[in-house]
Amino acid sequence: MPVLPISQLQAGDRLAADVLTTMGNLLLNEGRNLSQRDLEILQAFLIPSADIRRHGLSETSTNAETEENHAASEAKLSPLHQQFLRMEAELKRTSAMTGPGQKLPILEIRNALKDLLEHIGDYNVLTFAPPPESNQTERWIRKSVLIALTSYQLARWNKLPEKDLTPIALAGLLHDIGNVRVDPAIFRKPSKLTTEEMNEMRQHTVYGFKLLEGVPSLNQGVALAALQHHERLDGSGYPLKVRGDKIHLYARIVAIADMYHAMTNERNYRKAHSPYLVLEQLQSESFGKLDPVYVQTFIDRTTQFHNGMLVQLNDNSVGEIVFTDRSQPTRPMISINGEIVNLAKQKELYICAIYTI
Repeated sequence: MPVLPISQLQAGDRLAADVLTTMGNLLLNEGRNLSQRDLEILQAFLIPSADIRRHGLSETSTNAETEENHAASEAKLSPLHQQFLRMEAELKRTSAMTGPGQKLPILEIRNALKDLLEHIGDYNVLTFAPPPESNQTERWIRKSVLIALTSYQLARWNKLPEKDLTPIALAGLLHDIGNVRVDPAIFRKPSKLTTEEMNEMRQHTVYGFKLLEGVPSLNQGVALAALQHHERLDGSGYPLKVRGDKIHLYARIVAIADMYHAMTNERNYRKAHSPYLVLEQLQSESFGKLDPVYVQTFIDRTTQFHNGMLVQLNDNSVGEIVFTDRSQPTRPMISINGEIVNLAKQKELYICAIYTI
């Protein structure tokens, strides 16, 4: 059957194959006759194409058209996605310039970060999907760009001084720069790390601090964020087990963004977790470990859902948010085919994804 880009589908087309979300969950069944609402759902879930049956449609010609449309869509990245890729490339280049006698290109990094942050208004922590990678990039590099964006947002939401916003984003960007000193085989290992390997991995905090300490024109908080982003308020973190106010402000912000993106991104030995379950875990972790004020702000601002927003639950059902209790912001009431599902009471269910139409 012909595969068409979503933009060319019509109400009345019949699905010739199941449509799955990016997380592999069933969205629409094979054999379904598409309605106008179904077309909106496909667009909201960023489904690129679908296999359909339509009377009189030529499979050969539409396959060629589909290839052309895919090529065109790849070229039409949003300004945020374009700057994201440029920032990623700059960080990758920087990571290769950490040898003896080499200087980090801080000016180039700042300029690329400035260009990226100009599009912060288009960045949504929960729903932003990074653009396809043009070539192989270490996962920690891509995650660092995400953490820069999220750290900036979190600092802004907490109304920190303007002079700290860009340095905090820079701290998020460079917090894992010490990974360049860690054996690359550790990053590529398909199973959980041994105790010895974990201890080596944890040294990235110290390596990063040594790389950034004393760099001219670099805020000291940036280097301390590299050192302390795995420290915890109760002293249970690493590498120095410092606690409370001894953990720099930048590190406390970056720690939240780092934990969120570490858990919502895939690793070699596990799949990504639902962002909404991660938010709930962050809330429980905030007691004694993470800054509770910053965590609460993060949860409140990222879950400012609006009635009518489309969500998918872990049982593959799709519905619309009809009410959000701000005391339990990750568990709103959902209308599914006219039936109200209260996630605050049905704990076995949770939101896998949320999209706006």
